[in-house]
Amino acid sequence: MDYKQIAALIAGSRKTTPAHVHIRGRFAPEDFAGRDFKAFGEGRYWVLIGDYAPIEDWMKKHRRRIELEHVEIAARNSALPMLDLRKLKARIEPGAIIRSGAKIGEGCVIMMGAVINIGAVVGRETMIDMNAVLGARAVVGRKCHIGAGAVLAGVLEPPSLKPVTIGDRVLVGANAVVLEGVRVGRGSVVAAGAIVTRNVPSGVVVAGVPARVVKRVEGIAEKDKIAILDSLRTLGPAPARRKRKRA
Repeated sequence: MDYKQIAALIAGSRKTTPAHVHIRGRFAPEDFAGRDFKAFGEGRYWVLIGDYAPIEDWMKKHRRRIELEHVEIAARNSALPMLDLRKLKARIEPGAIIRSGAKIGEGCVIMMGAVINIGAVVGRETMIDMNAVLGARAVVGRKCHIGAGAVLAGVLEPPSLKPVTIGDRVLVGANAVVLEGVRVGRGSVVAAGAIVTRNVPSGVVVAGVPARVVKRVEGIAEKDKIAILDSLRTLGPAPARRKRKRA
């Protein structure tokens, strides 16, 4: 989807206010028949799940029978739901926000507080660290690391025809910003706090505001600083090491 299609999708969507409502009162399943929300429970305790508007209408009609209520609102007039995580073969930590229309590759790690917008694509075995933001249609390659607080700009407002594109095995440091339309080549490193305003070739390190090439990746003496850890991208426990038999 281009930015016009995404904007049209959001503008034309039915806006909803997702709600979980806990009520106490003596009701039966037939009291909820034909409603535009789901009802779970029995006897005097029920949980109502769905858009708050029809739930609120139902509650007004049954006000005298409701003894106690508790309302939890997840959003207000939301245009798009969150991505259904059930079929993802990835590690998604609590507090990550991933909008419907995003694509998450197998073996990815999405950390707490990360925000991934509609149309964004995250390649296999890539880590999106805490509080990083991937704007609409941002594309991240395989086995990358997008550091904590980093921002890959979106393409909705202000509109842009070209999304951010991050190549395979790229490291983006904490609090770095990559502006819309910028491409970062395979194996490059964006230093922490850099603001990238133009395309970055493969295999280089960029730093500063605006970011400039400061060296080749081969020139980094401490390789641990740019290492990608496969063990963090597994979905199960690490295989046990076999003990070598002494001769």
